[in-house]
Amino acid sequence: MTRFVLQGGEVYDGSRAAPAVADVAVEDGVIVDVGVGLDGDEGVDCAGKAVLPGFFDCHVHLTMSTNDVAEAARQPFSLQFYEAAANMRRTLAAGVTTARDAGGADHGMHVAQQRGLIAGPALQVSLNVVTQTGGHWDPWLPSTCVLDFTPPHPGRPRAVVDGPEQVRHKVRELVRAGAGVIKVATSGGVMSAGPGAGTPQFRDDEIEMLVAEASAAGLGVMAHASAAGAKTAVRHGVRSIEHGQDLDDETLELMVQRGTWLVPTLAAGAGLARSVEAGAGYPAHVLDKLAETEASRASTMRRAIQAGVRFAAGSDAPLWPHGDNLTEIELLVEYGLPPVQALHAATGSAADLLGVGDRVGSLLPGKQADLVIARGKALDVTGLSSRVEAVYQAGRQVLPAGAGAGVPG
Repeated sequence: MTRFVLQGGEVYDGSRAAPAVADVAVEDGVIVDVGVGLDGDEGVDCAGKAVLPGFFDCHVHLTMSTNDVAEAARQPFSLQFYEAAANMRRTLAAGVTTARDAGGADHGMHVAQQRGLIAGPALQVSLNVVTQTGGHWDPWLPSTCVLDFTPPHPGRPRAVVDGPEQVRHKVRELVRAGAGVIKVATSGGVMSAGPGAGTPQFRDDEIEMLVAEASAAGLGVMAHASAAGAKTAVRHGVRSIEHGQDLDDETLELMVQRGTWLVPTLAAGAGLARSVEAGAGYPAHVLDKLAETEASRASTMRRAIQAGVRFAAGSDAPLWPHGDNLTEIELLVEYGLPPVQALHAATGSAADLLGVGDRVGSLLPGKQADLVIARGKALDVTGLSSRVEAVYQAGRQVLPAGAGAGVPG
């Protein structure tokens, strides 16, 4: 077996510690040593570059490639899976070696990636979003037309439910279909036809049932949630709040007490704003809701940082384009996180959120060799997506594909 060493780079190890110049030795897909003056069969000169853990994106929609929901709904059913394969390649090339799909990807995509049939990040998939009738992910419009960007199929059950017993059955159905995480919408949403993010959805007994059933299957729950809907979700034990606009101090304090993560998806807001500026034809109710959520974002982030809430990075691609996922790290810094904490949100903290921190997310001996080499300093997150030079997944160099140390002949 070949031992190769990334030599002389500025190593950020995935913790909250400052980076330092060091070597990283990799053997048989595993990090075996981190230190100075290490030797191996092959060397990769990383002087003047940053060596970082493979990044996480904890909120993506890989089967979707556009912000235009109506256009997506007009496409042939199977096209989404071919687009997903391309989106997975783009995401991996950006340095994201692990991703959590928040609605769309099915278990087959997870298995295909594991077996090497599709190049992409290792996946944790939610399949679909559990929602109430008229809730954020309910595809029925007031016109009685259906606009469904995750249409059901055997591997992706429809997930509109009402009442604790329907919730119980739906979670079990999703588990049977291969879900690795359960996603629920406990608030309205910006892009849906119904109420906005400030409107709570599902009652206490329904959310309590959902979390209990997910926990019984060994799965965590991610909640699309803001305002009052987030407070209810946190109180009943969800693992992460997605988006999280307009969170009050009581909710933030409860998140700290419970150890709940916030995945703020700042890139989603930036992507929607960019689409509006480019003339996207969103309905008036979407524009109104977008303005409401943007107004509260900075305040929520400032108070969440002050409270000590745990963060994990998620881009909500394609609201921000697939392949530019690391912009979320840059935005976390713009909204007040110190650079080392923003990097931690996309590495060690994210790995802990997904329950895989014992294997990936940090550059420590014994961990899988998911690594990124980027030009410049480790704590300079500006334009990080464009500075990624090489990506390794389990010790195999996947960017540039087929080149350099660690790639089987």
